[in-house]
Amino acid sequence: MAAAAPSVPRGVSGRGSNTARRGAAPAMESAARTLPGTARLSRGLPFGRLGISHSRLLPPLPRSQEIADPQRTAFLLRKQWTLYSVTPLYRFSDTHLKDYARLLSISIAAEKQKGLAVEVGFELDLDIKVDVSSIPDLKGSDQDHAAILVQLSSRSPASSKNSERKLIWLGCFCCVSGDDLSKNLPKDFTYLPLFLVNGAEKYTSIIGSWFQTTFDCCFHRLAISPFNLSWMAAMWTGCKVDKTASATELVFSVPRLPQPLDISYAIHPEDAKALWDTVQKTPGEITQEEVDVFMDCLYSHFHRHFKIHLSATKLVKVSTAIASAHCDGTIKFLQSKHLMGVMMLLTELAISQIE
Repeated sequence: MAAAAPSVPRGVSGRGSNTARRGAAPAMESAARTLPGTARLSRGLPFGRLGISHSRLLPPLPRSQEIADPQRTAFLLRKQWTLYSVTPLYRFSDTHLKDYARLLSISIAAEKQKGLAVEVGFELDLDIKVDVSSIPDLKGSDQDHAAILVQLSSRSPASSKNSERKLIWLGCFCCVSGDDLSKNLPKDFTYLPLFLVNGAEKYTSIIGSWFQTTFDCCFHRLAISPFNLSWMAAMWTGCKVDKTASATELVFSVPRLPQPLDISYAIHPEDAKALWDTVQKTPGEITQEEVDVFMDCLYSHFHRHFKIHLSATKLVKVSTAIASAHCDGTIKFLQSKHLMGVMMLLTELAISQIE
């Protein structure tokens, strides 16, 4: 039987309706009275890791929420990125980026030739070009290392040498406000714990293997737990967005069924923001209690209309006007204004997995 998402009532996704506000508020107030208060922890105790502390201050904003030159990071927007955590790189140097690009080109060429020897000093007319560059704008503090972008571009063998190359793979190593750990690293290590990939798995494998061998580091897929997705839903709902913002959507997977079944729950962004404003006690600060109340209110509203307990399902995807994230470790950035804040959150998740 094909999976089908139930329709959403006007009170959840329809414009001009106050049902979500009216219906959810009593449940929210009741839950707030019964949940115990907890002490708020700063990000540095220890790091205020997302999904580990029961309450926390929102991470401090990077040097500027607005990136100095948005064009330098525009490549991140509206692409599907796969997330990895990376252990510190040993003896990585910004002064050798061109050498790294050349060696990566040779490694890819060798792989394409099925193990045939490729002489290091031999100039190959490759159909795949590798560029490795630094992005100073993509960091949250002066202690962070500038992001490193790896790009693969190709040109058809039938094309002329002057024809434009097509970008086929992107990989970005970065650290946004991860200085709590990076400042304690030994001198020869570079800390870029978050790695984002957009492109074919075969190139990810080749380049990942080269980095692991060259810099003695390890890569791990960075999955996002339902617990952390609920934090993202609350955090991103509280961000100010344009009036034309898209709906907030939560996707739940129903377990223990013969065939997969997903439930899509859409909420008008103004309704979601109004609910969050009634839940959040202190602007710029968020606690586990508030996240729980926010999600419980949404669950109660959904149950009132469909008689389905979403608490018995698994949250697998969160989509907002800020970004969309899936539990399999993929993300799409949708607004440059909030890009650094989302990257800071992902850096925190990557650090927590490495530790």
